[in-house]
Amino acid sequence: MSADAYENPLVSRYASAEMSALFSARHKFATWRRLWLALAEGERELGLPIPEEALSALRARLVPTDAELAAAERYERETKHDVMAQIHALGDAAPEARAFLHLGATSAFVGDNADLLILRDALALVAGRAARVLARLAAFARERKDLACVGFTHFQAAQPTTVGKRACLWAQDLVLDLHELTRRAAELRFLGCKGATGTQASFVALFDGDGARADLLDRKVAEKAGFPRRLLVSGQTYTRKQDALVLSALSGLAASASKFACDLRLLQHMKEVEEPFGAKQVGSSAMPYKRNPMKCERMNALARWVLTTAENGSWTHATQWLERTLDDSANRRLALAESFLAADALLVLWETVVTGLVVHPEVIRRRLAEELPFLATENVLMAASRKGGDRQALHERIRVHAQAAGDRLKVEGGVNDLLPRIAADPAFGLTREEVEAAADPRLFVGRAPEQVEEFLAAEVDPLLLAHGAALSEAAVEVKV
Repeated sequence: MSADAYENPLVSRYASAEMSALFSARHKFATWRRLWLALAEGERELGLPIPEEALSALRARLVPTDAELAAAERYERETKHDVMAQIHALGDAAPEARAFLHLGATSAFVGDNADLLILRDALALVAGRAARVLARLAAFARERKDLACVGFTHFQAAQPTTVGKRACLWAQDLVLDLHELTRRAAELRFLGCKGATGTQASFVALFDGDGARADLLDRKVAEKAGFPRRLLVSGQTYTRKQDALVLSALSGLAASASKFACDLRLLQHMKEVEEPFGAKQVGSSAMPYKRNPMKCERMNALARWVLTTAENGSWTHATQWLERTLDDSANRRLALAESFLAADALLVLWETVVTGLVVHPEVIRRRLAEELPFLATENVLMAASRKGGDRQALHERIRVHAQAAGDRLKVEGGVNDLLPRIAADPAFGLTREEVEAAADPRLFVGRAPEQVEEFLAAEVDPLLLAHGAALSEAAVEVKV
């Protein structure tokens, strides 16, 4: 690329080559050619005098060469019409087919149907990447299902949970996203051969007034494109509601990725869990010691882009006039491609981060030890009451001890000595061992380890089995 012209960082820095290729000019125009071939084949099968030589010429030119793409650019500068430019360029490359190209069709036949084919493939690529992230989250959750840690509500210490259970919260969001991505791909409906206002009038005329053959052509082309479902009614274009629904699914994925990244940034601040950091990676140009969570910060940034761009789909759908207007064209070129490129980049980052997560169990245990004495007071109160103590009086004594221990922590910077204070207080009648037993971390995580296994077995494992092919692919390396 030229160093003197703007280049899209989604392509040059962030997204994978596979996703970039799906939205490339060559792939788009190759898809147009596949559609023109499917149209001509269907019309010939239904009786139009299209010679086999024309179809053979089209089949030989399904992927445009650099010279053909350059010729189309020259034609577009003259005609100011991208579809006519491609028709002229293809007609030059395959003169046997020139007279039979685009019969009965409008620009939306290739433009919209190609978009649907590309969206379907892009959704499949995103779903495959999401499945890979889910598999790594599941492995991490299983490995850490028993590692107790402080749970947080309002980012204030609350009942303990486990590191694995927390990972399942991230995985659960991704499970919902994966179902939605798969559903959106399955429910895409092909535009087919609908004509200028969706009435199929041009195709009815092409078949000398035979509406049944026009309908059969619509079915045939959809089948050749691999779409089991097609729109039965449309204007010239497919309803932009489909775009809005696809972008909404990507928005949901971005929200989940951003939630994970925010959580990990908090955990990295507490030095409990960190994103991977390269041996030669630089965290700061000014502070050499820093290990900034740069990957997660980038995830948050890209997610913000997807979340805000998703609104574009609904606005485009909301402002289309009657059977069609062209004010959707320029922003669809941006919103659809860039949302998928950003979502792809998000998942590449997410997989890299989850695969290389660094856990610091001793820091986790130390923080739990600082907070657990306060959380254990109810268990201590019950144990002392069972030995005959007065619950209300003991409650007051715990309150006094807790305040003193809290002051020591916050003012003096010492360790939490609440449990030793209670053990030394004869009013409780408990030995030090009995007090410590009441504060065993395993008593406070509830069914967290069991929940991990139950959730993974019921929700995650079947989903990963359905996406097994994607799991065997090599991971994509983060570019920068």
